[in-house]
Amino acid sequence: MTPRLEHRVRQVLRRLAREEDGSTLLLALGFAVLALTLIIAVTAATSLLIERRRLFTVADGAALAAAEAFALEQVRFDGEAASPELADAAVDRAAGDWAARAAQDLAAVRVEGAAADARSATVTVSSAWRPPVVSLLLPEGIRLDVTSTARAVFVD
Repeated sequence: MTPRLEHRVRQVLRRLAREEDGSTLLLALGFAVLALTLIIAVTAATSLLIERRRLFTVADGAALAAAEAFALEQVRFDGEAASPELADAAVDRAAGDWAARAAQDLAAVRVEGAAADARSATVTVSSAWRPPVVSLLLPEGIRLDVTSTARAVFVD
């Protein structure tokens, strides 16, 4: 390399070392993308939590309605206390009716299962959740399932 060319290369390198044009812009763009991604993720997580709580409210109401779905003929007296005996068909019907009425503002709500043992009703309800902003980082939606149990009580 000639001394003149070497001197010219050193001058260009010194000038580039002193100049910082554009580096702040790239840093600002990077932080803006990071902040936007964080905002979208927090918004989606909050939306998911709220949707799950709303679905739990529907499941709790459906389980309570199912636990109270017995006729007077189904109440048994064992000598000390009266207790209802729940039937699976009545429990399933009551849970479905409650979920249909209570979950009109939730997306694609359905009763996945309703079962009864001697004194309690267990209801599983599911719903479709979609994030408020669809992005590459978050799915287009997932199915939420919640289960609630309520005990049937007969007060004489």
